Amino acid sequence: MEQRQITWRYKSKKGICHELGWQNGRQYPWILPRNQWEQNLWPAIRSGKSNSLPQYIAKTGIQPHPGKHNLKSSWVLCANLYFPFRATAEGMALLAGFLREHVSPEIEAVDELHLEFAEEGELHPANLLGEPGGQRGSGQTSPDLAFHVNGRRGLILIENKLTEHSFYPCSARRRTGSDERPGNPFPKRCEDIESILANHQAQCHQCHPKWHRKYWDILRPVVNEQAMGALNCCPAAYAGYQLFRQQALAEGIAQSGKYDFVWSCVALDARNEALLTCLAKTGIADLESGWAALFRGKARFKVFTHQQWVSWVKAHGDPAAWGPWLDYVSERYGLLESISAT
Repeated sequence: MEQRQITWRYKSKKGICHELGWQNGRQYPWILPRNQWEQNLWPAIRSGKSNSLPQYIAKTGIQPHPGKHNLKSSWVLCANLYFPFRATAEGMALLAGFLREHVSPEIEAVDELHLEFAEEGELHPANLLGEPGGQRGSGQTSPDLAFHVNGRRGLILIENKLTEHSFYPCSARRRTGSDERPGNPFPKRCEDIESILANHQAQCHQCHPKWHRKYWDILRPVVNEQAMGALNCCPAAYAGYQLFRQQALAEGIAQSGKYDFVWSCVALDARNEALLTCLAKTGIADLESGWAALFRGKARFKVFTHQQWVSWVKAHGDPAAWGPWLDYVSERYGLLESISAT
């Protein structure tokens, strides 16, 4: 993907600048100058367009990913693949049809698309999950993509990935810390799943009074004892932290009764075998079925691929409306040529 983005940048007919940008103190050919980050976007969602992503950012106050000038950015991929379809009734109908086919048959219509989603009030991550001080997109669990569906009676939360190798290790496993968040004196305890299930308040450092995260408080009552007990460690320990947090968010919202149904989903590139197998050390061989088996709550779990979405648009969308977009995502990300991988 790195090489593909470099090739696309220098061969693109879209006028992408060739000046190297900076990241972590170095220049790379897949990094744009920060003030040129909009060249990373599908042209129809740049500033000045009717469906402008920068305008959406300003209006909602979300925090876009700091690496949005990176051509490999999964945050930008999410915007390029899904955000354009919020602008028209046909686009929203395509989203609804796709979600009905690949997430749940109970999805009838998409009402609204959100980036860096968060509820308000008691369901805000600060209150529900014990994550104070954050904002949408920074310092709290904010799904990359979300949909209100069925007259806002259903909610779909989505973690979006491209080249990432995992869903990251738990932040509370570090021995070093601060006065605000002290380090974990014994991270080895994260590997004792039986003790965690028996007393997560004592075993999980996320439950330390100064961390006071509520993920296990929400999920422990809905654990599938057999599936969870067969793991080699806490499911968040090595590579499932983001999944664990989003599952807790989805379950907490579902338990509130605000919605008829809530889904926690992952959207990923079907070619990313590292991500698909990243939970093997945890004891989960198959991402979708393995993770879904861990919980028996109200929130459900599903995985779909970007290839499936692009294939759906190609099969069901108006070629006049979406042909240029299909050409763009195919040339840039290779998603049409890799359809067979799904």
